Amino acid sequence: MFSKATEYALRATIFIAQKGSEMAKLGIDEIAQAIDSPKSFTAKILQLLSRDNHIVSSVRGPNGGFYLTEKAKQLPISTILQAMGEEERLEKCVMGLKQCSETKPCPMHLQFKPIRKQLKELFESKSIQEFAAEIKDGVIFISNQPH
Repeated sequence: MFSKATEYALRATIFIAQKGSEMAKLGIDEIAQAIDSPKSFTAKILQLLSRDNHIVSSVRGPNGGFYLTEKAKQLPISTILQAMGEEERLEKCVMGLKQCSETKPCPMHLQFKPIRKQLKELFESKSIQEFAAEIKDGVIFISNQPH
């Protein structure tokens, strides 16, 4: 549904919210390995989320790394989608048709409409911290690697 970059951004942000803090910052190696993402790609994504969008905080140096402030943890997941430029994905036709609309619907339009609404509500109502809190007991996971 989303680009690979956005998938990694979601995974990384939730992982950092779960495992990191201002006192226990996470390094790029640990984050990339935990979310099953290439290190250099993860670094670019985190740079975007920290420098331009202030979702992820970072500190350079020997005690540096990434973390989320308590304020950032309360941001809705939709903030990550916006930062990655993909919030409009939920508005587009599921079949990729440019002319799909209420008056000229594609074959999936009417069935997807309530799903789209549920997805938007989920991404706007649930915070990064709420998702991070659900990663426990191996029931919820954020990596493709077997555990």
